[in-house]
Amino acid sequence: MEALISLIIGVLTACGVYLSLRGRTFPVVLGLTFLSYAANLFLLAMGRLVIGAPPIMADGMTGYTDPLPQALVLTAIVISFAMTAFVVVLALKTYKELGNDHVDGIHKP
Repeated sequence: MEALISLIIGVLTACGVYLSLRGRTFPVVLGLTFLSYAANLFLLAMGRLVIGAPPIMADGMTGYTDPLPQALVLTAIVISFAMTAFVVVLALKTYKELGNDHVDGIHKP
């Protein structure tokens, strides 16, 4: 299972980097989204999910699960959604003003 998660994180990162280096704005936005998904999966995988263990240590408990990775991923999801919305609005505004969707803004259609 660890190899599958590692492969998925690697593929998402590779696709995100490839799409982020494209010349159009939509693939750049999609690439940034893939990179944020890869980072979220990486954080969640590093948290080591423990099934049936409480998130808070108590007397008499032998183990507990760390709630910090889940909190970090939840925060990262909210931040990545807000940044994606901001980049989409910025790309639409640039397309309206320049008439093209290249990231450098000087390409003639």
